Amino acid sequence: MEFVVISGCSGSGKSTALHQLEDEGYYCIDNIPIGLISDLVRETRDGCFRNYRGVAVCIDLRTVTKKRTPFKDLVDQLAVAEKTRVLFLDAGNEKLAQRFSETRRPHPLITKNLSLIETIKIERELLEPIVMSASMLIDTSQMSVHDLRNNIKERFLNLPAGETSLLFQSFGFKRGTPSDADMVFDARILPNPYWIPKLRDNSGKHPEIVEFMGSHEITHKFFNQITNFLDNWLPLYRNGSRSYLTVAVGCTGGRHRSVYLIDRLFSHYESEIKNLSITHRDLKKHAGE
Repeated sequence: MEFVVISGCSGSGKSTALHQLEDEGYYCIDNIPIGLISDLVRETRDGCFRNYRGVAVCIDLRTVTKKRTPFKDLVDQLAVAEKTRVLFLDAGNEKLAQRFSETRRPHPLITKNLSLIETIKIERELLEPIVMSASMLIDTSQMSVHDLRNNIKERFLNLPAGETSLLFQSFGFKRGTPSDADMVFDARILPNPYWIPKLRDNSGKHPEIVEFMGSHEITHKFFNQITNFLDNWLPLYRNGSRSYLTVAVGCTGGRHRSVYLIDRLFSHYESEIKNLSITHRDLKKHAGE
């Protein structure tokens, strides 16, 4: 039976992730003390758990503050007995602070002597050992609840054993670099269609943008060097212990150059990589602009 451990910063979406796993047929427990996980694993071997797809537990910060050192040992022990994955959710400090302000919920570590941002930074330090054990890291800074649910359902849960899931993602640097990206390429060196009035309102998917980007030799050189890099190093990542990889390309706003390049990369690798997906993190944000 598969065992999933969910953890992450407060306000990053752990409850949403746990609810999605429950909807997918997992037996779920929220805020379980670390010391009880081994007992839970033994209990799940009982026949009454056979109808579940797996077991998922959410570890709250309050359960790891004094026991964060043994966490890696715990995961290693679980992996020997069960198929185990650790899902870690994160978001930028400002985004986490905004979410707490909107919901008016107190942060678990908040005190009178610390600001909310300072508290979030302390929490991030306490959770670092769990980050290092994570099978997959999801940055929810720019995600809605619906986006997070889909990400878990389509990427985290649909990966066959022993295979690697590769995500190509475009983004805009002005909204921050995605913290869950394993490789980041900066496309801001390329010609920018934004400065051409007739092209400005189109996205990197528009034929006129595709034609514009393809008319510059530097674009092809940049693309070829990315593919050469990926051709050399992706096999090593995929043959190792990494089950999830995110390759991100960023430009200023995440609308033109990065979208064009990510679409082109996806088309280039679509026929040779089975578990390949694509997302344009900031493209939909331009719809209302």
